Amino acid sequence: MAVHDWTRVDAGTFHAFHTAWITHLSETLNGGVLPPGYYALPEQHGGRIIADVLTLKVPSLDVPAPSSDGGLAVAEAPPRVRRKLSPSPAARGSRRTLAIRHVSGHQVIALIEIVSSANKDRATHVVEFVDKAENALWHGIHLLLVDLFPPGRHDVRGIHAAIWERFEDEPYLLPPGELLTLASYVAGPSPTAYLEHLNVGSPLPDMPLFLTPDRYVNIPLEANYQAAFRGLPAFWRDVLEGRQPPPHQAE
Repeated sequence: MAVHDWTRVDAGTFHAFHTAWITHLSETLNGGVLPPGYYALPEQHGGRIIADVLTLKVPSLDVPAPSSDGGLAVAEAPPRVRRKLSPSPAARGSRRTLAIRHVSGHQVIALIEIVSSANKDRATHVVEFVDKAENALWHGIHLLLVDLFPPGRHDVRGIHAAIWERFEDEPYLLPPGELLTLASYVAGPSPTAYLEHLNVGSPLPDMPLFLTPDRYVNIPLEANYQAAFRGLPAFWRDVLEGRQPPPHQAE
């Protein structure tokens, strides 16, 4: 199934899809993708951060580090993406502090964030989203970003570019004709980003979700996207697949 043009539907319809996609991603992570000792929870609070999907680690001495049974080593199997970025050595490097915890007391490891149109509809919303991503990365929390909306007036080069400008002085440029972004970040004051760009009509590739700077699991975005899409009302599936005009265009 190819990525749909989500600008054809209203924010409420995307929110319904977004909620279902989060649930399916959490189920997949907890169904064997994450190694023993790790688990995922949807729409959770980690300190002042609210995540679509929060990945946590149980604090037990009996839990081994991620192994080849559940996590891949970057040195042995580098993520299969087309772009990899690291900030230049001279990039900016000061940061305010923020405590990030979870109510369970378990260690927050990673976030999955699916960008919605509401994250882009105001300049303040873009800043809030980018602040959340920056705070997480500075505090050792890895991030997988899924942005299926093209850049707008408040994120003229996309959300990833806005995040990357917090760590790198050089502006990030989207490749021609590929306006949607998948970005997996290895956390730290100088994060590494693994990127895929695509457009409406492209299939969704698997993307890495990092558990440590050296190990990750692959997230099957496409299968979970399909499952969430099947749960939408037939009317909205028809709009997204071009069998019905968007309501605001209908006479």
